[in-house]
Amino acid sequence: SGSCELQKLCLEYGVSEADKFDGDKPVYELDNSTPHLVRDNNKCILCRRCVAACQEQYVGVIGANYRGIDTSIGCAFKKELNDVPCISCGQCTAVCPTGALTEKDDTDKIWEALADPTKHVVVQTAPAVRAALGEEFGMEIGTLVTGKMVSALKQAGFDKVFDTNTGADFTIMEEANEFIERFTNNDNLPMITSCSPGWIRYIELNYPELLGHLSSCKSPHQMFGAILKSYYAEKQGIDPKKMYVVSVMPCVAKKFESSRDEMINDVDAVITTRELARMIKQAHIDFNGLEDTCFDD
Repeated sequence: SGSCELQKLCLEYGVSEADKFDGDKPVYELDNSTPHLVRDNNKCILCRRCVAACQEQYVGVIGANYRGIDTSIGCAFKKELNDVPCISCGQCTAVCPTGALTEKDDTDKIWEALADPTKHVVVQTAPAVRAALGEEFGMEIGTLVTGKMVSALKQAGFDKVFDTNTGADFTIMEEANEFIERFTNNDNLPMITSCSPGWIRYIELNYPELLGHLSSCKSPHQMFGAILKSYYAEKQGIDPKKMYVVSVMPCVAKKFESSRDEMINDVDAVITTRELARMIKQAHIDFNGLEDTCFDD
């Protein structure tokens, strides 16, 4: 009977069956203000998962604005993400079910570099990537695909494929030396690691009085980028200006980090695990059928 009543109302008011659920559809502009992510509220279903994730990071820069049909997820006072204390952690992109929040795609500029015969293009991959990449190709969650990942990167055209663990080893040694010096001089103790750019951003924005306790070391991938463009370039007889260094990282905060003024020359592009998977698919590489290859030394 309810269905009959609805049909009668539709006929009475001249509304067709196809139109009976139509209503206002707000149109939103893309928030493309940050170097690490894009917000497209036209895809948002107001599930508030991103809001919960942001609050769980003790950041809380996004939330529901307005009421009813006008409800939208965003920052206070209609500010863009780049104008609020977002720490670039990317947890919102990890929980968004519709793609309303995604990492900013940097694959096009990497393809452009790979197509340039004058550039020596190298890539480094973080340890977490090799344990997550297989999931994009139908493998069981957590499958280790180190060898296949290296082979895919070689086939995509990278001149060298390096392991960011090398950069991590340098970072451990440098932080240890710095700690010994501080401990000896009783200077700015305790010393806090500076490996996480999201953590650094959180301290800068919320506890600037603690900045003196941070290690002065760069994160492993940034330190490795600097080493590649200095020590490695000299050893290989390569002009650093012709080198293009790519980092594959599990965290979009690395995108923000590489754009900082004090680090802008170390790493030229940062992509996430999802972006790497897209590149492999764009190159029509049969990932599951690849033979294992070792990292370059």
